[in-house]
Amino acid sequence: MSAMKIKKGDTVRVIAGKDKDKEGKVLAVNAKNNTVIVEGINMVTKHTKPSVSNQNGGIVHQESPIEASNVMYVHNGKVTRIGYKIDGDKKVRIAKTTGEVIDK
Repeated sequence: MSAMKIKKGDTVRVIAGKDKDKEGKVLAVNAKNNTVIVEGINMVTKHTKPSVSNQNGGIVHQESPIEASNVMYVHNGKVTRIGYKIDGDKKVRIAKTTGEVIDK
């Protein structure tokens, strides 16, 4: 299994599925299942029982995981693939379209 190229905090665009062409910020990454949770994408309704943290319970709208292969990184307003290169003694992510370093 290769490394996840999408990281928490990245801005991504959905390229497949019901939320195609929507953009959002990555909230969580699960490398084991190869999924990401993106803000405002793949919303589901969940019925919750009353609890200490949620006194009333009811219907909650929340994001559910989406396959990492269905999102692409957004760099300067355009989608791009991500590559790696060695910069000095550090391994950094680069945008394939421009060759610019993503991680500072």
